[in-house]
Order: sequence, then C-alpha cells, then structure tokens
Amino acid sequence: MTALVAAHRKPRQSPLGGQAGRTAATLALAGAATATAFEGTGYAEPRLTPAQVKAKVDRLHHEAEVATEKYNGAKEKADIARTRLDALRDEAARRTERLNTTRNALGATAAAQYRTGGLDPAFQLALSSDPEAYLRGAALAERIGARQADTVAALRGQMVEIDQLRKEAGGHVRELKTRQAELNRQKTAVQTRLAAAEKLLARLTAAERAAYQEGPHSHGGADRASSQDRADRTVEADRASPASPTAVPAPTTRAARAVAYAYGAIGRPYRWGATGPSSYDCSGLTQAAWKAAGVSLPRTTYSQINAGQRVARSQLAPGDLIFFYSGLSHVGIYIGDGKMIHAPRTGSTVRIAPIDEMPWAGATRVG
Repeated sequence: MTALVAAHRKPRQSPLGGQAGRTAATLALAGAATATAFEGTGYAEPRLTPAQVKAKVDRLHHEAEVATEKYNGAKEKADIARTRLDALRDEAARRTERLNTTRNALGATAAAQYRTGGLDPAFQLALSSDPEAYLRGAALAERIGARQADTVAALRGQMVEIDQLRKEAGGHVRELKTRQAELNRQKTAVQTRLAAAEKLLARLTAAERAAYQEGPHSHGGADRASSQDRADRTVEADRASPASPTAVPAPTTRAARAVAYAYGAIGRPYRWGATGPSSYDCSGLTQAAWKAAGVSLPRTTYSQINAGQRVARSQLAPGDLIFFYSGLSHVGIYIGDGKMIHAPRTGSTVRIAPIDEMPWAGATRVG
C-alpha cells in the first residue's frame, strides 16, 4: 500500500524548474562569461610598459605633426581662396555701382526726351522763336544721341562683365568650401591624435611623464641653462648688430638675423598651427625666423624645402632649414655644431637639439 501511494505521488518540482530554471541558467552562464571577459587577457586593455607608452605617444605625435602640416597647407589655400573671393566681390560691387550710375543717367535723359518728343521736328522748327538756336540744339541732340548709343553699348558690356565676375566668384565660393572642409578634416585628425596621446600619457606616473616631456629633445640642465643664457644674449645682440649668436658664423646677414630670432624664441611653447610670437609649430617657427630677416617663406614644410637651394648635410651653415622624416613633416633651423633650434611637439617648447635625433630628409639654404 505504501508502495502504491508512493507510485502515485507527484514528483517534487524544483524551484528553478521549467522556464524559470532555463532563464536562471542563462543568466548564470552570461555572468560567468562576463566575469571571464573582465578577468581574462583576451578582452582587457593590455597594460603597457612606460617604454611602450612613450613609443605609442611618439608615433601619435608624429602623426599629429603630419596632420598639422596638412592643416597648415589647407589653411593657406583657404586663405588664398577667401582673399580672391573677397576681391572679386569688391570688384563686382564697384562695377555694379558704376552700372547703376549710368543707368540712372540714361533714365533721366530718356524721360526728358519723352517730355519734349511730342511734336514733329519740322513743327518744332516752324514754331520756334529762334530757328537758328533750334537747329544748333538739334545738331547737339544728334551728337548726344550718338554718345548715348555708345553709353548703352558700354552699359551692356558692363553687365556682361559683372555677370562673369559673379560666376567666377561662385566658383571661388565652391573652392573655399572645399578648402574649409579639408581644413576641418585635418584639424580633427590633429585633435584626435593628440587626445589619444594625452590619454596614453595619463597612464604614466608624474615622474615618468616629466621624463618623457624632457625626452630626447632635452640636453640636461646645464645645456638648458646655457641655451637660456644664449637666448638672453641674443636680445641684446639683435639690437646691437645682426651678428649670429652662435660660435659658427652665419654666411649672410639675413641668415644671422633668422638664427638670432630663433634663439629669442627658445622656451616658447609648441602649439600646432601657431606662427608666433607667443607660440609656434615647427614650420611656423622657421617662417617667423626668416620673416624677421626680411624673407617670406611658404607656410608648410612641404613648400619650405623648395624655397631655396638644396645643400648637403656636410655643407650646412647657420640659418639653413633642415627637414626630417620621409614625408618632410618636421623642420628646424640650423645653428652650427651639429645642432638646430626647433619646435618639437605638443607639450614641449622651442629648444636646441642635435640634428641627428630624427631621420634626416634634406636641407635648404634660403638666402
């Protein structure tokens, strides 16, 4: 009897049976997988050594500098397009004003002719109290009529020219929009890479970060102090004479002035897109230095290398522009003794550095 009751007794249900059980099991497996993902090395962001962080930041800064030079070039082209567009619009406005003046004059003449044109010329002559005066006036009117015909022809020509100017301006509007779009793309590229570099640098300790900022571009406290001393002397030297403050004499007065300006910029912060006087990027510094010497250089490294005569590394002289990397993305100004003054990268300042700390690409003598 006991066995019969046991045989008909319903099996006890698990509290997690059926759909509830399957749902709980799914959640448990998902939780385990999530825990594995956070704890495992497959999905976790790898921990980088300080050396790896520095290498990645260097690469990002280099990419940012490449984008900076492209930004500088796009900005230069956008500025040129904007200047041309403004000039076309000004010329169109001036010609339109002259056109309106001519139109008004013709309108006044036409109105006068309408008011006096009701009688046949023969009747006007017969009724005139002074026929000779009338004839003289008629001859004058004929000459005026001929001049008016010339004026109308000129008016039509002006309208054609103004229409052409407006069409040309429309083309420059489209060009300007294209240049501005490229400018924005390169600006975004720079900002994205610098933000990524800053995020990586945040992984370093304060001491590691300070060491990185000093980096291979620094030459120790004594050299920095001597650089500052030379920079201070440069101010007085530049006021007194154009002589170069370097031990190696510059080949020309202009080169000496460019070098003196570069010395005076030592310690100023690097800022991408800047041309001084409070901050610079690499090509902005060289452009400003040679501008102080009376020479106008193009804005970008890609153009500056063609702004003078190419020189071999063994023939460098103070004032020469020296370029680095295969893409010509960096430039400095040579000061002699195998050294240059340059604006290295974001977070750094204008400083003296050996020319062999970056891959050599070429050199140019400006003037």
